[in-house]
Amino acid sequence: MKNELRGRMTKDGIRIYEPGDFAGMHAAGSLAARILDQIADHVFVGQTTATIDSEIERLVNEAGATSATIGYKGYQHASCISVNHVVCHGIPGTKLLKDGDILNIDVTVIVDGWYGDSSRMYVAGKLSRKAERLIQVTHDSLMLGIEQVKPGNTFGDIGNAIQSYVEQHRMSVVRDFCGHGLGRVFHAPPNVLHYGRPGTGAVLEEGMFFTIEPMVNLGRPETKTLSDDWTAVTRDKSLSAQFEHSVGVTADGVDIFTLSPGGKFHPTYG
Repeated sequence: MKNELRGRMTKDGIRIYEPGDFAGMHAAGSLAARILDQIADHVFVGQTTATIDSEIERLVNEAGATSATIGYKGYQHASCISVNHVVCHGIPGTKLLKDGDILNIDVTVIVDGWYGDSSRMYVAGKLSRKAERLIQVTHDSLMLGIEQVKPGNTFGDIGNAIQSYVEQHRMSVVRDFCGHGLGRVFHAPPNVLHYGRPGTGAVLEEGMFFTIEPMVNLGRPETKTLSDDWTAVTRDKSLSAQFEHSVGVTADGVDIFTLSPGGKFHPTYG
C-alpha cells in the first residue's frame, strides 16, 4: 500500500509518480510489448481469436506476471481482440479469421504491481489497400500525439494533433473511448481524449503516466456496444483500427514504456 501512495496528486486528480517509478513501468510495458511481438506468428487465416488469447494467457503466466483483464469487471480473457469493424473490447471467440481480416490485440499485464498496457494492429493474410491506409493513419496519429507529450503542453495538444491528422485524411476519431492514467492501477485520471483544442485540458507534468490509444474509423465516428456489454462496433460497419502505447512524462519529453523489442509494432514490419 505504501508504494501506491508515493508521489503526489495534481488539482485535476492526476497522480505524479517519482523518478524511481519509471523502472517499474518499463518492466511491465516491456513484457506487454514482448507478448504482442510473440503473438504475431499466431495471427493467420483460419486461426481463431480464442486460440490467440489462450497463447497470450500462456505467455503471461510463463513470464510470472498477472493478466490485468482476467476477472476485471467479470471479463474472462487475457486480451481484447477486435476484428474489422469492432472498435475495441472484442471478446476472443471461435470464429475463424479470413483473408484480409484486420485485428487489434490489446494486452495489459501486471508486473510487481505495475500495469503495462499496449495494443497494436495485425492482419490475417493479405492486407487490402484501404485497410493498410487506415492502419497507417492510425499508427501515425498515435506517434504525432506522443510527440506532444512534454511538460507544459496540455492534453488538448495531444488530442488536437491526433484529430487534425486523422481528419486531414478523411477518417474519423472515435470519441466514445479514450486513453487513461495508469501506474499501480489499471485506470485512473486523466481521461486522454484523442480529439480537442490546443492549450486546453490539464497541463502535462513530469511523472504523469498514461496511455494514448486512438481508435480511428474509415467511416463515421459513432459506435455502439453489443448485448455482451463489452464489444464496441462502428455504427456504420466501417473498418476501425487502434494503436496504444503507455507513456510517461519526463523532464524534457516522453518515455514510451511499451516499445516493441522486435520492431513489430506496425503489422507491415519486415
